[in-house]
Amino acid sequence: MLHVLYLVHDVSDPAVRRRITMLRTGGARVTLAGFRRTATPIADIEGLQPIDLGATRDGRFAQRLTAVAKAAVSIGSKLKGAPRPDLIIARNLEMLALARRARSAFGATVPIVYECLDIHRLVLRDDMLGKALRATERHLARDVKLLVTSSPAFIANYFKPFRQVAAPVELVENKYFEAAAILPGEREAVAAPVAPPWRIGWFGALRCRRSLKLLADFTHRMDGRFEVVLRGRPALSEFPDFHAFVDAEPYLSFRGPYRNPEDMAAIYQDVHFSWAIDFFEEGQNSEWLLPNRLYEGCRFGAVPISMGHTETGRFLSQQDIGILLPKATPDAIETALGKMEEHRFGKLKARVLARNPRTWSYDRSDCSALVEKLRRLTTVREPLAAEALA
Repeated sequence: MLHVLYLVHDVSDPAVRRRITMLRTGGARVTLAGFRRTATPIADIEGLQPIDLGATRDGRFAQRLTAVAKAAVSIGSKLKGAPRPDLIIARNLEMLALARRARSAFGATVPIVYECLDIHRLVLRDDMLGKALRATERHLARDVKLLVTSSPAFIANYFKPFRQVAAPVELVENKYFEAAAILPGEREAVAAPVAPPWRIGWFGALRCRRSLKLLADFTHRMDGRFEVVLRGRPALSEFPDFHAFVDAEPYLSFRGPYRNPEDMAAIYQDVHFSWAIDFFEEGQNSEWLLPNRLYEGCRFGAVPISMGHTETGRFLSQQDIGILLPKATPDAIETALGKMEEHRFGKLKARVLARNPRTWSYDRSDCSALVEKLRRLTTVREPLAAEALA
């Protein structure tokens, strides 16, 4: 059985739980180690007791660097007693720095996989800091065996032009995990909530102040015909007034966190539309990513709303589904949605439900294929032929 040491930047990140589930479903054994964004250590993630590397704070780059430096000194003792892994997966750049230290602690040659699912705005800067971070990434990634990323646009706009990683690339999209395979036509047609009001769901990592203001302005303009339901984890480092703002809005409501995958069907089937727009790092990461909410919402029949010029918009255009906005203004949303009625919505929803479920979901066979690809890395002694990033 393949034994994976998974090094993560935030053990409580729901996406970490999803990856652990995929690895274990595919037949791997997982040891989890990482930082946390909580005051006290986290006792359990999917039945695993994480090895705690300390606390970090969202949006506090200097503090995170200090935490990484401290962990680099202590990681050997932290991993003492843990069995030697066959493979190390480092999630994000800071964990890639620790992966090499962890490998040294085991005193053996252990392949490293670099998992990068976001391109941080700091590495895209054209000043000394940005150049230094990119140089650091190239140095740390010089002998990784595989790069795992979640969007083709990350490769086209960052990894390829900046020549950051010479390893082969594995595209693992942010799809919903399905315990059992679902074939086209097998999904039950679930009735949408009665409308009006038409309900837009914005779920997941809530970090985009511009989206919040845009949705508030639009719902005011519609005078109650539309409402917005927010669920997930608001980034209070980006808008510390999040709760006060939402509470003051008559057509916005925050209903707290949710469990993935346990609550996904219920929360998406309770809305008509899924907000798949993020301006947090406009023109960069937010324009290139294919977010979790894209796949999760479509999996359960919510009609996605996106900007037409983004990678998400291009993806939806290829699928011929969703609402694509030409501009991020209340006028543009009103033009696209303001005259919504049952017949039109039914056609939009039917298009989403007609797509092959595998467009939105990974199942056990996908998990097994991923673990088998990782297992092969542990048996290859010569460098693999890299995907053409040059």
